[in-house]
Amino acid sequence: MSSPLQTRVKKLLHMFWNKKNSTKVPKFTCSSCGELHEQWPALAFDAPIHYFNLPEEHKENAAQIDADFCKIQFRDSQQFFIRGVLIQEVTDACDHLEYGVWVSLSEKSFLNYYENFRNEGHETVYFGWLSNEIAEYQNTSAIPCNVVTQLGNKRPHIIPHQSFEHPFIHDYYNGISKQEVLQRIQGMR
Repeated sequence: MSSPLQTRVKKLLHMFWNKKNSTKVPKFTCSSCGELHEQWPALAFDAPIHYFNLPEEHKENAAQIDADFCKIQFRDSQQFFIRGVLIQEVTDACDHLEYGVWVSLSEKSFLNYYENFRNEGHETVYFGWLSNEIAEYQNTSAIPCNVVTQLGNKRPHIIPHQSFEHPFIHDYYNGISKQEVLQRIQGMR
C-alpha cells in the first residue's frame, strides 16, 4: 500500500512523463486577438452576470466596470464585484483549465481589496459569491467561495466551498476530463 505522498509523486511523474512524450498540443484561435495559440485559453467572463442582466440605461447610469472591478449602485442597494481566477484540475492531462470569473464581495471586503490593489505584499482571504453562469452547469452564480489574494498583484484565486452541494463543486474537487475541457473551450467561442 502506497502512502499519500508516494501516490502524489507517482501521479506527478506520470503527468511529467505524459507531457514530455506528448506530441499533440491543442491549438486554439483566440477570440480576442485572433492569434493561434498552443495552449488552452482561459475561459474568461467580461463582467459579472448581474451587470449583463442590467438594461442598457442602468449599465450607463448605475454601473461602473473595468477589467478588475465592478460596482452597481442604485438608491437603495449596492453590489460590489472583483475579477479572479478559478483553476480547474484536469484528470487526464498535466495542464489545468483556468476561468476568469467575477465574485461579489461585501462593501467592506471590496473597499479593502480596492485599497490594497497595488500592494504587492497584500495577502488575505475574503468571502464571496461566484457571479458568473458556467455554461455546463445551472445556477453557478450563487456558489460560496473564498477569494484568496496573491502576492505580486496577481488576480486572486477563487476557491469554491467544498461543503456546498452543486455539480460544479463536485467537478471542481474531483477534476474534469481533457475531453470536457475541449468542449468547454469550443462552447465559449
